[in-house]
Amino acid sequence: MAARRTREPLRTCVGCRRVRAKSELVRIVRGPDGRARPDREGVASGRGAYVCPERPCIDRAQRRLAGALRASNVDFTELEDELLVL
Repeated sequence: MAARRTREPLRTCVGCRRVRAKSELVRIVRGPDGRARPDREGVASGRGAYVCPERPCIDRAQRRLAGALRASNVDFTELEDELLVL
């Protein structure tokens, strides 16, 4: 009997639109307070979007993140600093 292989979930990067394994991306979540922040564990409640942890993707994601999170304003300066540390 062959062993059953489990598949990792796939997600699309908001910046580059590439489909990658969920573990390769960083989840950005809009919490109940309306603030966007990285969700390192991937379990925070709220509207989420995924981005590659690479500078070009983070730069491109700035334009698309507000729409993906359905937020009118996203403070990207603080968020960008946190993403680059990861």
